[in-house]
Order: sequence, then C-alpha cells, then structure tokens
Amino acid sequence: MSNAESNTNSGASTVWQVIGRLIGAAVVLAITAFFTPGFSINNIWTLVIAAIVLTVIDYLVVKFTGLHASPFGKGFVGFALAAITLYVTQFFVAGYTISWMAAIIGALIYGVIDYFIPGNQNM
Repeated sequence: MSNAESNTNSGASTVWQVIGRLIGAAVVLAITAFFTPGFSINNIWTLVIAAIVLTVIDYLVVKFTGLHASPFGKGFVGFALAAITLYVTQFFVAGYTISWMAAIIGALIYGVIDYFIPGNQNM
C-alpha cells in the first residue's frame, strides 16, 4: 500500500471513529436521561446536538488537561468531570435540562452504561 493510500484510509478511519463515538455518546446519553430523575432531553435533535457538545467538551478537556471525563477508571476526578460536563452542556443546548443532583446521578449512570458498551473510547 502506498503512503497516499495509507493516509486516505487513516482519514476515513478517523471519520468513522468520530461518527461511532458520537453515536455511542448519543445512545449512552439517551439511556442516562431516561433513568435519571431531573434530566430531560426534549427530542432526537436535542439528543444529537447534546451528544456533539458532550463529545466536543470531552475532547477539549482531554486536549488541554489530559484528563478523561470518564467516571470509570479515572476515580473521583473522572466522575466529577463527567458530572460537570453533563451539567454544563445544558448551557449550550436548548431542550436539554439537568439539575446538579441529576448531573451527579447521571454521571454514575453514564459511567456504568459507558463501561458496558463495547468500543474503543480513545481518539
């Protein structure tokens, strides 16, 4: 395989990784909102936008701090980052509402669900 073909395949692979991560985030977010009292997402488009915002916030946190907002495997810091990320998202997405307590409960539920959904979470 030539270097140009390798770069093309690598770029396509990255796009599919991002799309897969967004779909995974949307599924986990929908399940989390369903099981968390005080957490609501109005419709499917709000869910899609919230998943994008959560993914971007998580990417920025990782990029600037090196910390992953994953409740499992990262201890209290990951749990706190997940709760803060869930809470802050409501300021960027209309139709997405969550209270502080729901963000804490949601981070726990998000972590449990995210732990069991297969796939590589690293980009």
